[in-house]
Amino acid sequence: MARQERLNQGEFLLWTGLGITSFFGVWYISVLLGVVPKQFLPAPHEVLQRFVYLLNEPFSGYTLLAHIASSFQRFLYGFLLAVVIGVPLGLLMALSKCANQLITPFFESIRFVAPIAWVPFAALWFGTGIGGPVLVIFMGAFPPVLINTYRGAIHVDKKYLEAARMLGAGRLRLMTEVLFPAAIPSIIAGLRISAGLGWQSLVGAELIVASSGVGYMMVKGQASIQTDIVMSGMIAIGLIGLLIDVLLRQAEKFAIHYREI
Repeated sequence: MARQERLNQGEFLLWTGLGITSFFGVWYISVLLGVVPKQFLPAPHEVLQRFVYLLNEPFSGYTLLAHIASSFQRFLYGFLLAVVIGVPLGLLMALSKCANQLITPFFESIRFVAPIAWVPFAALWFGTGIGGPVLVIFMGAFPPVLINTYRGAIHVDKKYLEAARMLGAGRLRLMTEVLFPAAIPSIIAGLRISAGLGWQSLVGAELIVASSGVGYMMVKGQASIQTDIVMSGMIAIGLIGLLIDVLLRQAEKFAIHYREI
């Protein structure tokens, strides 16, 4: 099998620029030719103008930045809750066969339920309050955290556990001082997956169970047939998602560097 060559920086920038130019070129041509009515497909510069406008002028009660802040607060609560519960449970399952056998059947029965399927349940319990979206985000973010923590911890060499036990380490110290440091790269990889699923779940939840946020703003834009507002929300979702992933990538690099020291 031929070895795939990596692009140098100049080639990477060239192909990236070509791809972006092609995308916007097709978009502009479609608008000019009237392939789709302008009401449903505004030109790129019109979407950009609306995006900038929403940063300063309220829509559905809030500016775009306020909607983003509301969405990010919900995401942070649900994501942190998934981490706080998922990481210890994953470590415990790797350390204890009894805990593994007790938790696995329940976990396997819920992890295949799509996060968006929890929306009606969340709406019944919490209405349009913060609890509904947080529950939906948690159900999307929790499984990858637990699975990756468990997989990272289960592959720790048994001799380290045995040595720690011989030195008198209890179960808590085994989890925090042996399993957790060894599983950090796997945990952070799980956090990246978890953050992506949680952020996607949030937007789905806000389409139904929220009175503010980017998803809520997009629903209001769709109801008034303002495609530029809907697309502005999509841009905001993509940018925030990218920022979250970049931060977690940096955390992953730091964790790997820390382990090698």
